[in-house]
Amino acid sequence: MTATTAAHEHAAAARRVPVSRCYRFELVKLVSQWRIRLLVLACWTVPGLFVAAVSLQSTLPSDTLFGRWMHATGWAGPLVMLGFAGTWALPLLTSVVAGDVFASEDRLGTWRHLVVAVRSLRRIFAAKALAGLTVILLLVAGLACSSTVGGVLAVGNQPLVGLDGHLLPPGDAAGRVLLAWLCVLAPTLALAAIGLLGSVALGRSPMALLLPALAALAMQLAQMLPLPVAVRLALPGYAFIAWNGLFTGPAQLGPLLIGVVVALVWTVAATSLAYLLFLRRDFTNPAHDGSGRRAITIGLLPPAGLAALTVAVIAVATPSTGSGIEQDRVQRSVATAFAHLYRMQTEQLHRPEVTEAQLRVSAACDKGSGQVAAQGPGNDWRCVVTPAKPGDTTINSYGTPVPADPVTAATTTGTVSVIDLARPDSAAGSIDVGLHPTALYARYVWKP
Repeated sequence: MTATTAAHEHAAAARRVPVSRCYRFELVKLVSQWRIRLLVLACWTVPGLFVAAVSLQSTLPSDTLFGRWMHATGWAGPLVMLGFAGTWALPLLTSVVAGDVFASEDRLGTWRHLVVAVRSLRRIFAAKALAGLTVILLLVAGLACSSTVGGVLAVGNQPLVGLDGHLLPPGDAAGRVLLAWLCVLAPTLALAAIGLLGSVALGRSPMALLLPALAALAMQLAQMLPLPVAVRLALPGYAFIAWNGLFTGPAQLGPLLIGVVVALVWTVAATSLAYLLFLRRDFTNPAHDGSGRRAITIGLLPPAGLAALTVAVIAVATPSTGSGIEQDRVQRSVATAFAHLYRMQTEQLHRPEVTEAQLRVSAACDKGSGQVAAQGPGNDWRCVVTPAKPGDTTINSYGTPVPADPVTAATTTGTVSVIDLARPDSAAGSIDVGLHPTALYARYVWKP
């Protein structure tokens, strides 16, 4: 009897399909779906056409990061697309692919046939997870390559202006663009793992398909709230915006590394939970699709505990307890960016060279016109930037050094453009005036 049982177990083990064959089978099943083929075609063509079309328009998406530079360099296009992808495209793509990879078997009622054919739940889970991962990587690669090619071909391989106004050479810009797209793979994998968990725990429920998109939306809302730094860093979607630090001088790698590590931890945790739930499922009952109360509890409580643990660890490791957006930091950032942009514009206009140290740029910023505390995110920040050229005398105006006449204390910066109406093609001149001229008197001389 023992020998017979051992022989049956050996025969069953011999008939188990290897993971590589299961992977090819699951990949073919995914790619054969019309919606997956349509997504692959769209990701490899639409971003390039969109970036090229926008780059040739007179009106640019200046309200987005790097949108105002799409006329100047082709490397701004893939960054604009990256910002859009992190907000909308990648959460939706992970929902369609990862959120349906297990739930589709529940809708079609093919679990028993698949289990009998493969004879290993572990191999089935590994094959489905790897097939979904392959398709997601293919879609992300299409978004990155298509937008890059479209931008470079439409505008050219020109230097890129960083977030703080400093100029990045084309080679450096290309490397940072590639690194930024690689960094967003971590939160994309986290959303894919959340999709796998929902697909296993919720079965054929529509929530299984929507879970990654809803999770991404919740994380975006949390990033806009005045939450502590530890809470925002503990969210797996923080790396979707932390890549911005790559385009400052020097690069702000600390928040980016934390965001990538947190996203990878969430990826491992959510995938492990999905794996455990899948192994505990009863496939002998056709009415059971894994969406029981116990499965939902096991699928929701551990991620909540992981979020709390991540917040606690980051709170201990991070000295800041506020939102991280404070008045001093905003003023330094605005003054630095203005100095870099002023110097770049001076070079483009062929004016005498001036350095950032000589400009002595200062900024005075408040939030909500002084009605609220000057900290936290929001679109109600207001800043007054004042550059002081070498030799200028400055006075203190509400905490800001403003260039002014040493005797009369009148402001001495600002220009008014002068256009010769008789010769419209002539170069425009300028007249140095005060900072806020109230009137301009002109005399018109008629000559017969």
